[in-house]
Amino acid sequence: MILGGPGAGKGTQAEGISQHLDIPSISTGEVLRNAIANQTNLGQKARPYVEKGELVPDEIMIKFIHQRLLQADVTQGWLLDGYPRTAFQAEELDFLLENLGQQLNWAIYLNVPKDVLANRTIHRSRSDDKPLIIRRRIELFYQRTIPILEYYSLRDRLLDINGNQPPEQVQQEIISQLRDSATSSASNS
Repeated sequence: MILGGPGAGKGTQAEGISQHLDIPSISTGEVLRNAIANQTNLGQKARPYVEKGELVPDEIMIKFIHQRLLQADVTQGWLLDGYPRTAFQAEELDFLLENLGQQLNWAIYLNVPKDVLANRTIHRSRSDDKPLIIRRRIELFYQRTIPILEYYSLRDRLLDINGNQPPEQVQQEIISQLRDSATSSASNS
């Protein structure tokens, strides 16, 4: 999975990593936006939260992820972009993966300073990127998502990446750390 605040470059990096590893990237933002646009039952439940820049409640997000991880294209692996966003979701994801006979190898954290996140997000042109909503999303990220870093760090599954550099360098650092981690895991087996 790939974690980072709004504007950290999760989508850009997820796309590159998924191509490099030849696995699908699952963007929870895209999944949510599509479900809302298609007026699915879960999309209708998620809409009011998304429109206010709030986190979609855990039980709704867990259902979205469960549905997505049952699809045929993820049998050989996947990269989650934007999920989990709370420690509870991280724990629930572990339970879900265990039930599905899958596992999470790495949580990749794109570490970007708060002011850089705000600046990057303001310069995007998505409809949900209004200044008040941007500030709220960054606040929520620091309140609820940062504790996930400890959760994965304690389980030796966290890769902390300097996300405040050009996208190509971020990509190289991620691929390098994934390679190094795979090599050290193989030698410890």
